[in-house]
Amino acid sequence: MKKLLLTIAALLAAGAMLFAEEEKEMKTGWSFGVLPTATYSVDNGFQAGAFGDVYYYGDGGTYPDPLHKISWEGSYFTHSHRMRLYLAYDSKYLIPNMRVNASVTYMNDPLYSLWGFNGAAATQNYDVWGNRDMTTLAGNNVNYYGMSRDMLRILANFQGRITDNLNWAAGVNFWKWNLGAMKDNGVKGDDGSKMFYDTDATLYNFLTTAGVITEAEKNGGVAVELNAGLVYDTRDMEAAPNKGIWAEAYLNGNFVGSPYLKACAYFRHYISIPIPIPAGNPVFAYRLAWQHTIAGETPLFMVQNNPLLVQRNMISEGFGSSNTIRGLRENRILAEGMAWANTELRIKLVKFTLANQYFYVAVNPFFDAGIITRPYKADALAKIADSEGKIYDPAFNALTGTTDPIYDASKVSTLVYSGGAGLKIAMNQNFIVSADFAKCFTEGMDAGLWIGIGINYQF
Repeated sequence: MKKLLLTIAALLAAGAMLFAEEEKEMKTGWSFGVLPTATYSVDNGFQAGAFGDVYYYGDGGTYPDPLHKISWEGSYFTHSHRMRLYLAYDSKYLIPNMRVNASVTYMNDPLYSLWGFNGAAATQNYDVWGNRDMTTLAGNNVNYYGMSRDMLRILANFQGRITDNLNWAAGVNFWKWNLGAMKDNGVKGDDGSKMFYDTDATLYNFLTTAGVITEAEKNGGVAVELNAGLVYDTRDMEAAPNKGIWAEAYLNGNFVGSPYLKACAYFRHYISIPIPIPAGNPVFAYRLAWQHTIAGETPLFMVQNNPLLVQRNMISEGFGSSNTIRGLRENRILAEGMAWANTELRIKLVKFTLANQYFYVAVNPFFDAGIITRPYKADALAKIADSEGKIYDPAFNALTGTTDPIYDASKVSTLVYSGGAGLKIAMNQNFIVSADFAKCFTEGMDAGLWIGIGINYQF
């Protein structure tokens, strides 16, 4: 009997310790995460500024999901001279049984890169690679892939409960764009000379003169997108799920200026792998995605947009970079339709407590792949192509000293794939600093060692 009592006492003590440990990791009230945006990318150079999230947990009953979340950023990029200002709000509790996701974004890009249309079909030459201080065979520093743009975006998306895991979703997004030729603005190189030569020899000017980029879109415009669809969600948490499914299917259309209608479908699955690691079980996560214009044609200033019902990052542009296929240049693939897949293994290495905040460190090896399902401006490009579907720009050939085409229609359906690994540092399971390193394996799409530093897992 004495042994039995001792055993019961030991079990109760262990249970109490486990319960105490479970109780220990709980946040109440306000939580702030602020970091300097001291990052670097091959597209934009060093980023200076700050970003962060503000969480309100109330009495902690919804932890690790917050009652309210406010995200913000103010930053400037030294190479592309991009400026970004961002303020967002997200909550499932502001309105009973409804989720509200709203944001305001302003972005200025005097040295924005236009790589061409339809992925691998838009051939590249490293001597005139965008946002690079390089001397061409013509003897001048140029950015053949350069243009400029300003963007103002205001969005508000809503979700309401149908059943326990099924929600309706609807929203409205307002966009105002200004497009034009690349703006040097007195940019200087290390030797004091202009970083980019003042020239009309750019892809943007060639496509505009050829009529591929139309008069109605070449200077930008306004779009008011409406979206509506369904969301199925069984995740155990949102920032970094351990298990569950998150799926969306919806229509997204613009009915102002240049009308179009897109169909979008996303399926994300998170699978906990029962390997006993002290910091937590590994998670295999994958996303299958499809976005396709089913009516109309998207104007140039909107084709890079990757419409989402819930914004996880400030910018949701694709395809390429951190939002879709990692290892590619920013917006390297511009198409009316794209299907892609992302797979990764999320492994928590260690967790610890510091200054009354809960942290963990994780790695995530990944593999991405995608293919174009509908090319962009195929008819307009065909009109200026030769019998083999190739397009040549004399200015491009003069700059590079080659006879290479700038477009090859036979490569539109090329499979694009990449692989790499990431490092994550999470605070309170919500504020996640992310660094991904990737390499594209598709010929003609290689961006060297791609680095993406920001917040959150990709999906």
